[in-house]
Amino acid sequence: MKYDIHTLSNGLRIILAPQASSNTATVMVMAGTGSRYEDPKENGLAHFLEHMFFKGTKKRTSARVISEELDAIGSVYNAFTSKERTAYYAKVSDIYIDTAIDVITDIFLHSTLPTKEITKERGAIIQEIDMYEDMPMRTIDNVFDALMFGTEHPLGRTILGPKENIRSFKRTDFSAYLKKNYSPSNTVVVIAGSFNCKKVLSKIRKEFGALKPTAAPTYLSFTHAQTSARVLIKHKKTDQTQLMLGVPAYPYGHRDEYALAVLATILGGGMSSRLFMEVREKRGLAYSVQAWVDKYPDVGSLVVQAGVEHAKLEKAVATILTEFKKITRNKVPAVELKKAQAYMKGTLTLSLETSDHIAENAATSLINTGRVQTLEEVLKQVDAVTVSDIQRVAKDILRTDGLNLAVIGPHTEEKALLKLLKI
Repeated sequence: MKYDIHTLSNGLRIILAPQASSNTATVMVMAGTGSRYEDPKENGLAHFLEHMFFKGTKKRTSARVISEELDAIGSVYNAFTSKERTAYYAKVSDIYIDTAIDVITDIFLHSTLPTKEITKERGAIIQEIDMYEDMPMRTIDNVFDALMFGTEHPLGRTILGPKENIRSFKRTDFSAYLKKNYSPSNTVVVIAGSFNCKKVLSKIRKEFGALKPTAAPTYLSFTHAQTSARVLIKHKKTDQTQLMLGVPAYPYGHRDEYALAVLATILGGGMSSRLFMEVREKRGLAYSVQAWVDKYPDVGSLVVQAGVEHAKLEKAVATILTEFKKITRNKVPAVELKKAQAYMKGTLTLSLETSDHIAENAATSLINTGRVQTLEEVLKQVDAVTVSDIQRVAKDILRTDGLNLAVIGPHTEEKALLKLLKI
């Protein structure tokens, strides 16, 4: 995959990722801003603003007009907000690329943020909050982030924000946030799939080149200062206990970034991973258990998530910790390392098979690291990880004083769980 990157005079970056064999094209505009850029009173504003971009422009005066135009060409379209990025996209048959560019460009550059729509959308977002509150599997990460980062730091707060904020936002709040956080220098436009590069580049230059250069927003950095294991329980009547157990790890660009990724794969990537075999197959403690790495430009974490029977919470935690201990004390067999590397290379290759995933990966990489790595570069770094790297990284991050256990369920005994947290 070749990535052709252009930087306009105002700082906006364009990525062209042509795929000759594709019959689809994805248009994505991603801004390097999200809930991490909010203060406590703004929390939830980035996500709310994302919703408002679809409520009308001067050219397309309502959400219905926008959706009907995209539905009429069979487009898959949406937007998303994370802690550090917000994106708007449309994936279409390549014959409709011009329409996709026109609509996504229009909503990004010319949304009118109508006050009456703000009033109506409050209810929709509050229902979205309630929906996820009924899905502990989807909200356990909020509990974990509050424990890991503290709610006084933006990374420890939720993306959707509290209901009282949603009810209080005014149009001036959206305009101020937009002006402060959406700048050309932290915006990336990506076109991936089948398209005419020269024609598309000319169109994007014309539309986005008119933006005046402004300073990119800044965020509050985070430094881990944890000195002992921690537990946070969200008491809730549920049919299943959700848990996340994790430790501080490495940010983007760390020299052991790929060793950490392979370590997470050995622990909980796939149905033959150590945790899946021990937690599910041997003990039947959970339906699903997985491990992964979360990364930001300044901080990261390795996390395990599982859903378990209430009475087996402690046993599940103890089983996970036993696997942590094993991988810090004993070298991973070479054959297991090779299997994990092959698994990663296969899943990475599959994940970059379609235009929408190519677009999101490229934009995220450019915003967070300043460059776009090719698949070949990533696979090479995965292959370079050694058995010694795995053990060294495991010993570095899997420590008692870095453990964080977040729980949602009908539990109250934090002290009992805290006693378990030892490696």
